[in-house]
Amino acid sequence: MAFTFTIAPEPDPLRSEAGRKLFAGTTDFLKGVVAMSGMPPADRLEVCFAGRSNVGKSTLINALTGRKALARASNTPGRTQEINFFTVADSHYLVDLPGYGYANAPLPVVEKWQRLLKSYLSGRPSLRRAFVLIDSRHGVKKVDSEIMALLDKSAVTFQVVMTKTDKVKEKDRAKVMEQVKAALAKHPAAYPEIVLTSSEKGEGIATLRAIIAGLE
Repeated sequence: MAFTFTIAPEPDPLRSEAGRKLFAGTTDFLKGVVAMSGMPPADRLEVCFAGRSNVGKSTLINALTGRKALARASNTPGRTQEINFFTVADSHYLVDLPGYGYANAPLPVVEKWQRLLKSYLSGRPSLRRAFVLIDSRHGVKKVDSEIMALLDKSAVTFQVVMTKTDKVKEKDRAKVMEQVKAALAKHPAAYPEIVLTSSEKGEGIATLRAIIAGLE
């Protein structure tokens, strides 16, 4: 059965408050991991964020946690080759995967990173959902489709988060959304609700917090 992809609604007051409380506590950088042997214990619920370089991933993580410089952005694609773990309260890990789409990274570096990514996605029992970030100005690109296919193969449910929605005119947004929905229809692991966000304006942040707080 084909899913109908819809825009995630704003959370009701109860879910909104659960999301606010989760992220009102302490969020800290735990460690950067370059090999499976360095992974922290899978002892709490975990969500990860994936996206092309410069999609606004660090900015979104900072907006979610209310910490301006928790996740650092790099303007050079492929510069950061670590899986970065952050602790949220005592109950969750937020996991920042390096930006993909390596214009300048050497091939061996890319291959090593891809191996680590595959191992992480298929071998992490505490991973409940991956959030795949898509730039609202560009829609789904080839590299996005590749990461989605990997998530399908790893049987990890993923949910698309549209970033920078404030940068797109209303008439252009509808066209991009149709392209995104058509791309998602090809992926069995895609969750049927799409989250619209603007980190700059704070739009969609409460919705995303509530989604994370509601995972079990």
